[in-house]
Amino acid sequence: MELQFYAPGFVPFQDNVSCSTTRWCIAMTIDSLEATFNFQFVNPNCTEPVNFAYLTRSGVPSGPPSPQLANGRTFTPNANTFAVSSGDQLKIAISDPSSGFTGTVTDLTTHKTGFMTASAANGFMNTNLNTCAGSPFTFHAEYATAAQQNQVPWSALEGGVLMEQEIGHNEVCSSLSSHDPFSTSGLHDGKVFDTCIGSNEGGAKSAGEGPCNPTTGQGRHAETEGTTGPIACPSNNAASGQLCEFADGICLPQGSRTIIQNHVAVVVRMPVNFCQANRFQNGDLDFDGIAYRPTSWPDGSSSAPTSIRYAGPFDSSGNPYPKVQFETDAPGSEFLCNVFTGNLCLVPPLAARFYPYWTLTSKAGQGITGVTHKGACIWNFGNTIAGVTTRTLGKDAQYGSPDLARFGGTSISAVTANPEISGGCPVITKP
Repeated sequence: MELQFYAPGFVPFQDNVSCSTTRWCIAMTIDSLEATFNFQFVNPNCTEPVNFAYLTRSGVPSGPPSPQLANGRTFTPNANTFAVSSGDQLKIAISDPSSGFTGTVTDLTTHKTGFMTASAANGFMNTNLNTCAGSPFTFHAEYATAAQQNQVPWSALEGGVLMEQEIGHNEVCSSLSSHDPFSTSGLHDGKVFDTCIGSNEGGAKSAGEGPCNPTTGQGRHAETEGTTGPIACPSNNAASGQLCEFADGICLPQGSRTIIQNHVAVVVRMPVNFCQANRFQNGDLDFDGIAYRPTSWPDGSSSAPTSIRYAGPFDSSGNPYPKVQFETDAPGSEFLCNVFTGNLCLVPPLAARFYPYWTLTSKAGQGITGVTHKGACIWNFGNTIAGVTTRTLGKDAQYGSPDLARFGGTSISAVTANPEISGGCPVITKP
């Protein structure tokens, strides 16, 4: 289960990354794996079905959450969708009452609340391993505690309660090519492209990856991780299983365009030429996108964003977790990483110019009003922030080493005392 926060500015959600041009939305997602133990059998027709529902003020989903019945309404926010503004202070809680696993976000700035319960009554469904059919299901937590061993056995990331930043899904381009319209439930977007030209791709005239034929999987100019930057992939076929970027799409053009959303013509606008590298592979696998550049992350300069600030996590009694681990599954996406030996499973990836990391600040004015007291330490994520960061926690070294006993594509630290409340940081309690 994830509570996913979507920043504003890049709509529509079905083929982009935002639900609104101005506000943040939050969704509860539950990913399941349709496989037997140790992946002895995996159903290719429904390998990882997802229940999806925006948090709403009433707790009623905007559309059917289940992977079997989800439609355009599921992914289109409405007047009941809970939304927050940049700069708001939020209190995030997960609980497991008898009615079903519940995620709740309270906006301490506006005093409004959104929530969602993963219940059969709300339309959540479990998926049949053999038939992919759905049946009404109320989800509950697998574990009652956050012990190190209480983790999802099939996911790359370990641990049970995580604060996570997902990166590697975007490139900004000088222009786009390879027209490739996109349709899905409730959406037809005719002005979609496959290939990023220039900017992140290494120069004004540098052509990116793609196009890729969705029927044959055959593409052009596929690239992957090299020792100092992108190199040619050994295959141009997206069905080859290689960790390569076969095309840059879905790519959306700068400016206004008309889409058909839930049978209605809607004008949307993109601030930049934007590629997500998610149509033919999962992510920016040659590591040349904006997520892998130091200037993209909070560093204290006026041209960089500010960091989201975190306090916690806290247990049900209001106490911060005493122990933590740092981890990333970036090596699992690295072409040069040998997940069996750990060789070249590196953070940052060899082809990346930068990889973001967690920091702490105890500076005045950086706390969370009504939550933290003077001198308390607050989590930031990104880069070292001039005038703000007080502890870098080893920068990328915080991610430890490949966990060869479980999956060498995950780099993880040893269990350590929570630095938010140790090493000179005073204990804090939740409100």
